[in-house]
Formats: sequence, C-alpha cells, structure tokens
Amino acid sequence: MSNKGDEDRAVNLAAQAIQLVASGRIENGSRALREAASLAPDNPQVKAAFIKIQSDDEIHILQKLCSKLVLEQSEQAGREGLEYLNRSAEIPGTVAKECLDLLVGRKEVTLKEIRDGIVSGLVRESVAAKSALARRLLESSTAAFEHIYDIGDKSANSIAEIVLQPSAWPSESDRMKVEADVFQLFLAKLLAVGHDDDGRALKGIARLLTTDAGRLHPFIDEDLFDAILCSLDYRQPAEVRSQATLATAKYLELSGAKGQAYLAKFISGHIGKGHGEDLVLAFSAAAAVFPIVPTQAAALFLTDGFLPSLIPLLNKKNKSEKVEQAALNMLSAACLDGACRTAIKKHCVQWLLLVMNTGKENRSGLAAVILAKVSDLTLPRKDTGGKSEQEKIDVNDLVPLFKKLLASPREENRQSSIEGLAYLSIQPTVKEQLVGDRLFLARVMDCLKTSQPGATTIFGSLTLIDHLTRYLPVLSEEQKKMNQLKAYANASKLAVKPEPLEDSTAVSRRCKAIVEAGVIPSFVAISDHLSPASAAIVVNIMLSLVQTPALRGTIAQQGGARFLLLRYTAITGTSDADKQARRTAAHALARVLISLNPTLVFPTAGSPPLTSAIRPILSLLSEDQADISEGPRNLLPNFEALLALTNLASTPSGEATEIIIRQALPLIEDLLLSNNPLIQRATTELVCNFMNSPAGIEIFADESKAADRRLHILLALADVDDAGTRKAAGGALAALTCYEGVVKGITAKERGMDILLDLCTDEDQDIVHRGLVCIHNMASMEGPAGEVARKKLDDAKAVDVVRDVVEKTKDPVMGALGRGAVDALRG
Repeated sequence: MSNKGDEDRAVNLAAQAIQLVASGRIENGSRALREAASLAPDNPQVKAAFIKIQSDDEIHILQKLCSKLVLEQSEQAGREGLEYLNRSAEIPGTVAKECLDLLVGRKEVTLKEIRDGIVSGLVRESVAAKSALARRLLESSTAAFEHIYDIGDKSANSIAEIVLQPSAWPSESDRMKVEADVFQLFLAKLLAVGHDDDGRALKGIARLLTTDAGRLHPFIDEDLFDAILCSLDYRQPAEVRSQATLATAKYLELSGAKGQAYLAKFISGHIGKGHGEDLVLAFSAAAAVFPIVPTQAAALFLTDGFLPSLIPLLNKKNKSEKVEQAALNMLSAACLDGACRTAIKKHCVQWLLLVMNTGKENRSGLAAVILAKVSDLTLPRKDTGGKSEQEKIDVNDLVPLFKKLLASPREENRQSSIEGLAYLSIQPTVKEQLVGDRLFLARVMDCLKTSQPGATTIFGSLTLIDHLTRYLPVLSEEQKKMNQLKAYANASKLAVKPEPLEDSTAVSRRCKAIVEAGVIPSFVAISDHLSPASAAIVVNIMLSLVQTPALRGTIAQQGGARFLLLRYTAITGTSDADKQARRTAAHALARVLISLNPTLVFPTAGSPPLTSAIRPILSLLSEDQADISEGPRNLLPNFEALLALTNLASTPSGEATEIIIRQALPLIEDLLLSNNPLIQRATTELVCNFMNSPAGIEIFADESKAADRRLHILLALADVDDAGTRKAAGGALAALTCYEGVVKGITAKERGMDILLDLCTDEDQDIVHRGLVCIHNMASMEGPAGEVARKKLDDAKAVDVVRDVVEKTKDPVMGALGRGAVDALRG
C-alpha cells in the first residue's frame, strides 16, 4: 500500500512522463513512468499515463507488452512478450534496456514465471540487456543480485551467465570482482536455508565453480561444503542433487586433502550422531561421491569397524525406511570398487537378502541389484555342528524378481530391474531365461521408448540387449595358439569346457528373438536423444543383429539401414571411441547391404538416397582399424565392405559405380594386389560389377597408361590359384573385350592370349564360359585391332583349344560361343 506522499509524487511523475514522450524524449519519459509505477502502481492517473504512452506508435511492441505486464498485471501481455522473445526477433538496444528496467527491481513481483522468462529472454537475445545487467551488478552487486535472484530460476541463471561473459563488462577486472561477489552471494543463499529447495543457488554455484574453480573454490569453507553435501540427500529433487554433485566434484578436484578431510568429517560426524536424519545425510553423501572420488570413498567405506557396525545399526527397530533406502544407495554405489564388493559379501549379504525378501518393492529391488553386482558371492551358513560352511547363491533366483519389478509403474522399480538384469545377463543361463520370455522383451522395448532422454533406464536397457546379442570374439590363429599354451601351462587346473549357450547358433537365436520383439523400431524411436555412450552400444547391438543373414531383410524393412546411416552421420567426434563407433555403424550397414537388393533398402524416391551409403562403407576400406583398436587387424569389415560395394555397383543406373570409382579407385587398385586371397577375390568381384557402368569400362578401355596398368593387373588376376578370383576377373574381361582399346592392350601383353585360353581349359565351367566369350569377342573384333588379335590367337593355336571345348561341353550356349569363335578365327 503506497502512502499519500508516494501517491502525489507518482501522479507528478506520470504527468511529466506524458510530456517527455510527447516532446520525443521517450527514454526519459519511460524512466519517469517506471518510477511512478514503482511508487503507486494502482493509481488511476499512473495507469492512464501508461495507456496513453502505449498508444504512441513509436513505442516498441515488446516495451508495450512489458508495460502492460507490470502495470496491469496482464498475463496475456506477458505471454505475448515471451512468444516475441522466443521468435528470436531483433530487439533494439534501448528497448531491451527499457524492458529490463521495467521488470527488475520492483518491490511487488507478480506473475513470476512469466516475468522470469522475459528477463532471461532479454538477456539471452540482447547484447544491450547483458550490458545493462552487468552495469547493475557492477554498481551494487548485492542489490542487483537480490532483485534478479528473487524473480526466478531462469533469471538467477542469467546472473551466472553474465559474469562469465567478458564482452558484457567494461574490463576484465570489473568482471572478476563481480564474479567473486556473485559467487559468495550464491553461497550465502545456500547457507541461509541449509539447502535451497529448487536448487537455484546450487545451479549458480555449480556453473561458476565448473568454469572458474581455480579462483573461486577457496571461498568455500567447511560450513559451506557441508551445505553442499547436505543437498546430496537422496530425497532432494534430481535437479538439486545433480547440481550438488557437480559442485562437489569440482571442489574435491581442486581442494585436495582439505576437501577430502571435510568430506570424511561430514560422513563420520553424521554417522557418529546416530540419528536417522544424520544417517540419511551421511549415506547419501557417500553414495554420491563414490563415482567422483572412488579411491577416497572406498577408503572411508573400508575403515575398520564401519561395515561390521553398519548392519547392527540398520537392524535397530527404531531405524526408519528412509535410512534403509539411503544405506542401500550407498552399498550399490560402493560396488564400483572391488574391495568394497568383497566387504559387502562378507558383512551385508544376510541383511540384503532380508531386505529383498521382506522390504517394500523399491527397496527389495535395490537389494537385489546389489546382490546381482556381487553375483559370485557366497553366503556364510552354520551347519548343525556349528562350523562355518559356504552356500552358493544361484543368481537365477533373482531373475523373477527383476522381471516383476520391470512391470511396475514406478520408475525407481524399473530402474532397479534394468540395472540388476544388466549385471545378471552376463550369465548364459540368464540370457536364455530372458529371451524366452516374450512379454519381458516387450517390456524392455517399451522401457526404451518411454524413458525420458538421458534416463539411466535407456543405457541399462541397451546394456542388457547388448549382453543378450553379443557374439564371442573370433580369435585369430595366433590367439588360438596362445590360448592353447595357456591351457598347457594350467594343465593342473580343471579344463574349461566351451559354453554351448554362447556359441554362434545360440546367439543367433537370441538375436532373432530380440528383432521379433521390436528392437529396430525402438532404436529408431530413441535415435534423436542417444548419448555418445548409448550410441556406441546401439551400433554394437546392430552389428550383432545383422550377422545373421536371415534377419537382414526384416531389419532393413523396419528402417534399420537408414537408422545405421543416420547414426554414422551423427557421430562426429574424433576420439578413438567415436571412430570405433562410426566404424561399427558402417560395418553393420555393409552387412545389411551384402545380400539385399539395394534399391529395396533405399528406394529411388526415398530419402536418404542409395548413394549415401557409399561413403560409410568406403570408410571401412580407408580407415585402418589398427589405429583405433588393440590386437591384430581384423579384415572382416574390409571383406564385408567390398561385398556390399559389389552389390551397390550392381544397380542398373550406374551412379553408384561412378561414385565408388571417383572416391576410391586408387584404394581399390591397391586391394586388387592384397596378400589376403579373400580380400583380393572380393575386390575383383567389385571390379567385375563395374562393367555395368560406362565409367567402369572407361578406366580399362581409354588406352591410357593407367588403363594399361589396370588391364595388366586384371589379366594377372585371371591367372591366380583362387577360382573365385579367376571367375570374377574372367567376367570383367568378357565385358571388356568388346572394346578396341582393351583388345589392343591384351594383344600387346606377352601372355595375354595364353591367359585367356587358359580360362577356356579351366575345371570350372563358369570360368570356361567367360574364356570363350573373351575369345569370341577378340576374334570378332573389326579393324586392325581385330586382325592383330586373330593373328595372335592363331599363333596360340586357339582354334584347337576352342574346338576341344566345344566337343566336350554339353552346354548349348557354350557350344554356340565356341563355334562362333572358331568361325571368326577361320574368317
């Protein structure tokens, strides 16, 4: 409520504002009107002045909307202002400053959410607004901070963003001074209430600390760090805990021994008090810091007497469910460390089983997850003589519980289910249990599609599917010999028999069940929000699924090929992990395209076009796998890439062949000379399919030196020991010998005719057929090139060779070819 003096002054200021605007001094008039509104916002004359000034066409639309929001508390005007800012429309600097001044610093704040959105939008879109906010903070850090912080979460975030932008400040020294002030003000907000419910202060602390921790972390003392650690309480909202985790991680990174001492004192101190709330805080902090500083957290966890005293403490009747939940969270996190897992086996198994069998659903599930993480554990048991025995826990007993939890509507139960099964699914017998349950697989796919982006259930579900579909690695001969030597060295130990549930047949059967459960549509549904780690797992799964030829058609029909192409394109990082993921995606795509009609996988009228698959597959030939992985080089991706390119080159348009030649001809020429017979054969088959395109013919028939060199290699390949390579080379020569330049090139080679005639005497009738076509083409060639060819063939006694073939063959087509060749030679 404004007093009489404020009312009078407000009326005078409103009248002055109208005069100033009328005289063209809009900024001064706006300033006067803002002051009037701050003194007496409900005064009729002040409102009238606002309406009058707003009617002026020179007033910017955003300024009018902000004025209506402030004076009339118009929600509609506020929402229109938000829409205007969200369109990223250009805002004049004076307008942005005027709007910011209207919205910041008012005593009575209404429609906070809208006001918060507009203030943060102004700072986001306008350089002038950034500078204006920086000036406010520079003039009075505390007052400006309080005004903006109280508006809302987004506005508070804007403070942190502004102090990190050097361009908004007159000098770097000014920025650094305000940055330190703002950081301490955020800390004061956190400390004032122990923890802030919406994480507003923690967001600012985490943002500044992660960017400029070296300069700012000394401002955090023990009390402030305690306040941050208290915000790790598992009962806090996830947003609060995530910001507290960021701040904790950065502080522990830079504070060294001091920070670790604060952490140890916090945990031990709260445990020592023994109250329920204190135990929750201690256990929550321990659970949160395990992934951050596992060595230090494990040292605290393994302190003498800690675990032996923990279970009796938890078994006390007066301990609440929240303490039990916090303890389970801590034990689950502690499983990151091997020594901690051993300690949990020794001291906590009986209690975990009790919780699993008698606790509420969410705690029962988490206890089962911990048991799964230590799934090789043994249980101490007393026999009738009082002596200790060991009882093996069958992990298969945990599977039904996890299946039941996955059907629960509660997110935490689904998380426990997926996490536990991700651990258990390493076991072959568990894999078989899971893939045999269609309803369970359907629920896993539903979990994938319905989880929020970034949810742990996505990564867990993908890990589970990866375990179900993963093939054992194919060992090289050298690796097999090394394994044999190890077996001899361990001859005294029991021999490990091959696991039949892990052979290729069993894995292929599991892959079929996964595809039938709808994994490809599920992957397509989550494609846009996969993290790099999740994307790497997805492409590994896809590579396993397409290993079974019978599944490739279904996978392609459901969009798997397009999905792999998009994944390949989306992985743009340069780390070894990124390179490997991209290579895996390309390899999986190549497998899909080996045996399917490319025009069905990528229809002519569809998107992306068929030719877009060429670059990823070529990358398998050009990128050296040895550069991104350890161990011997695996040539299978190269081989399967060549098969896929061969299939692409078979398409009628010839466009694919032109692109392959343009992008990879030197590489293909090198692969024709490969020492690996399978690689050499596959490359020759690719070259044979080049003959479907004029571009493929040209590289052999244009009578250049390069063409002559390629023809020489092709003739040599027609004379190698491998029948498949001879057949492919013979097929290419059969197409090429229709062209004069090729005929000239062959007749110029010392053994050219002999190699073609050797094809005619091959044991493989397909190769004989190709040889006859070559002889017929050359003998039928017109002009000087044909005369030379016939002379060479006559000298090589081609008539006798061909006649012998005709007499022996039962194939009428080959007989006709041979007779035609003989007639042409006799000419």
